[in-house]
Amino acid sequence: MTPPNLFTHLRNPDSKLLESALHILQELRHHGHVAYFAGGCVRDMFLGMEPHDIDIATSALPSDITTIFPRTVPIGAQFGVILVLEKEAEVQVATFRHDGSYRDGRHPTRVTFTNPQEDAKRRDFTINGLFYDPITREVLDFVEGQKDLSVKVIRAIGNPYQRFEEDKLRLLRAIRFATTLNFQIEPETWKAIIELSPKILQVSAERIRDEVEKIFLSAHRLRGFDLLNQCGLLKEIFPEIENLKGCEQPPEFHPEGDVFIHTRLMLSMLQEEASLPLVLSVLFHDIGKPRTRTLDPSGKVRFYAHDQVGAKMTEKILQRFRFSNKILDAVIPAVRLHMSFKDVPHMRLSTLRKMMARPTFEDELELHRVDCASSHGMLDNYYLLRDKQKELASLELIPPPLVTGRDLLELGLQPGKIFGEILQSVKEAQLENKLQNPQEAIAWVQEHYLSSSGILETLQAASLSSQGLGLSCRWQLETVFNNQTHSDNHEDTS
Repeated sequence: MTPPNLFTHLRNPDSKLLESALHILQELRHHGHVAYFAGGCVRDMFLGMEPHDIDIATSALPSDITTIFPRTVPIGAQFGVILVLEKEAEVQVATFRHDGSYRDGRHPTRVTFTNPQEDAKRRDFTINGLFYDPITREVLDFVEGQKDLSVKVIRAIGNPYQRFEEDKLRLLRAIRFATTLNFQIEPETWKAIIELSPKILQVSAERIRDEVEKIFLSAHRLRGFDLLNQCGLLKEIFPEIENLKGCEQPPEFHPEGDVFIHTRLMLSMLQEEASLPLVLSVLFHDIGKPRTRTLDPSGKVRFYAHDQVGAKMTEKILQRFRFSNKILDAVIPAVRLHMSFKDVPHMRLSTLRKMMARPTFEDELELHRVDCASSHGMLDNYYLLRDKQKELASLELIPPPLVTGRDLLELGLQPGKIFGEILQSVKEAQLENKLQNPQEAIAWVQEHYLSSSGILETLQAASLSSQGLGLSCRWQLETVFNNQTHSDNHEDTS
């Protein structure tokens, strides 16, 4: 099995990384050192994929590397790893090494600089243990990695229990490679993953998060989800998802089964290019159901406020794994608002426009689609919103305001809470397409807030409202009303 010629990539103008890595390798050899491309980049070349990064393994010591190259960063000098900055690229250059014992489940207590064969044996999986000479196109394979690549197998190098005990993250990396490459996991390696899965939380939250992201962004995310579930890692990382198992739902709405089955089915319906916020929203949208499940007097299953409870749970999960605020800001509202889509036929146009203007709307709409498609199958509201998008395509969903506070001042109103009441009312009328320009908006304000009949109507409506007006708003309206009434009476007697 021969890897593709790396130089075919160098004709690509975007292959600056490959050019830089080749130059670094040649410099190392010019100074008398052995150097090869190593690890994942070699694996990717075998699979016909352009590498995202390139690592170089060498006989040069860290001190040699920093002497040869003027721009370096010692990201792990104690382990023989130096980052070399070459033009616009960054390449990790590591000295061939043998690792000593591991105490923290991540780093060896000591390393011994050695040769390529020993260096290959300390790596995680056979498919990542290959070396490649881009000059002679020679492959150095001390672990039968080429064989496993040809049969699409993930196999730990040497004793799988030892490999996973050295670095518990390898448990997740095995699932990630099996997912993204669509490979099978060799039986002994799989057995070790199952037995050692309870130890995954010894790994930092950030490292777990990074692997989980790669699994769920893969086009084969459903396979990744199933592998996580089958080996026990899912219940360790996301016990909230494990709790969805056996949480039965009303069969008239969810003939597919319990909440776990429903969630998995939704995951299977996502497009390959689904965003991370969308995938996480699918995983967590019903996370509050087990906590809110009740039976009403007639014996029917209810999940009152499961969306609100689920949003709070989702926030804690995302914070637990140090997801970015950007992810939190997209996923939490999607979970909290996912039930609002059932009310779409009864929404005012202004409410629909505000919903459709949310930056996360497309993901929320896709969440709604797969939520319905995986259960009762009714997609009426989905298509209604798609039609509404076409209908409003030529309009700005949230246009600039027609009236500002300055306009209200010029009308003689005094600043206060009444300004907010009026501006919000004008905005709603604008979104309902009742007002088209500033002139119409000013006239509308005068009619509804500056005429005696309009003020009286507003006060009466507020008195019937559960919220009502603020005291200052009511006082201002009553003052204007009294002044207007006095003016009207004066005109009548003159």
